Amino acid sequence: MSEAVREVPKKERPKFTNIHITQLPSYRLPLAGVVSILHRISGFLMFALLPFVLYLLELSLRSEMSFSYFQGFASNPLVKLIILALVWGYMQHFCAGVRHLVMDLHYGLDKDSARKSAAGVLVVSLTLTALVALKLFGVF
Repeated sequence: MSEAVREVPKKERPKFTNIHITQLPSYRLPLAGVVSILHRISGFLMFALLPFVLYLLELSLRSEMSFSYFQGFASNPLVKLIILALVWGYMQHFCAGVRHLVMDLHYGLDKDSARKSAAGVLVVSLTLTALVALKLFGVF
């Protein structure tokens, strides 16, 4: 007895291409990708604001009179927002860096764990930044 061999039609594999800049608003980036991009942005932000931080440090350490000038300068709401942006950059970069170090140890590499750790990075960094913002703007 001979059996007829049925051929299963091959399913076409999806074709992945690079997206164009006009497609960015409709592209849904995974949470781990968002955290990765924010890690890069926060690193650049810390690097770009380094001269500002060094200037503030120099002002605060020069003398007592310059420290009181620094206190007045740092009480400006625009300067507080810049300081808050720097705090967010540090918190985001630090938390994402710890996440990457843990992933370098081959923990949390599967899709579900990566999504959970990315969400954890966002929650922790935004919570810590919100606490610093409350302190910076005098809520407590």
